[in-house]
Amino acid sequence: MPAAIQELQIQRDAPINTWFKVGGGAQRLAHPQDPGQIQQCLEIDPALRVLGSGANLIVDDDGVDELVVALDASHWKRAEIDPQSEHVHAGAGADLARLILDCQRAGLAGLENLGGVPASLGGAIRMNAGGRFGEIADYVHAVHAMNRSGTFLEIPSDQIRFGYRTSGLDDLIITGVDLKLHRDDPPAIRQRLLSIMQEKKTSQPMGSNCAGCCFKNPTLDQDVDSIGQAGQRVSAGLVIDRAGSKGTRSGGAQVSTKHANFITAERHANARDVIQLIEQVKARVADAFGIALQTEIDIWESCQ
Repeated sequence: MPAAIQELQIQRDAPINTWFKVGGGAQRLAHPQDPGQIQQCLEIDPALRVLGSGANLIVDDDGVDELVVALDASHWKRAEIDPQSEHVHAGAGADLARLILDCQRAGLAGLENLGGVPASLGGAIRMNAGGRFGEIADYVHAVHAMNRSGTFLEIPSDQIRFGYRTSGLDDLIITGVDLKLHRDDPPAIRQRLLSIMQEKKTSQPMGSNCAGCCFKNPTLDQDVDSIGQAGQRVSAGLVIDRAGSKGTRSGGAQVSTKHANFITAERHANARDVIQLIEQVKARVADAFGIALQTEIDIWESCQ
């Protein structure tokens, strides 16, 4: 039976896997096999939530009520890499780390600057993932998506409101991405990737149960002694450390002693430990410097 006319299967009381390895599940979880099944999901629940790789997510221990849609079927993970045109088309469920390696082997450069960023491709686009080596917006040619009415859209990059950790696409369901890279020698690309990964391994808790950076780097509203000047974007890890929160704990969650913008979860932790620690860090930074930190990770909580 063709995938387009298969009956949509919905799991009940299903776990939601995140990189924190803690948290609640979904009352309803769907794995659509194609765009038509996403449209079916929207008919069931227009307010559905889209689950990527779970790398940038914490789910409250009570779970979530909305239908959760996981783009983890093979249809959403395909990638077409064309070294001649320097274009890549990939589904939203493609693993960013694997795509980086595949492009490197094909001699297409650019994505290696996102080495070590944990994400599915769709999630990376939605939050404009990146770091000091670059952002994924630098390589986007167009985004394929569906709105909440089930209408297909193709959005050129110049019509996307990319900014620091934002794309303005939050209300859409990203289904695929066209990327524009450039040719380079595969060994040279690999060397850049290895250098970036080595730097991150020495400065970030990459082997721990955690998401990527927990907070966005804030832009200062006013001069802050020993931190920076008004209008300057400063390191969230720096202000958390200077506020005395590095290493602090809440239950089984801890602000990493390796990099203060990471929160790690131990085996006995629960999601509320992580969420409470996030709020404690925000409060301490606000008290110390008057800086309002915003989370970079998504927090899913029940509507009940």
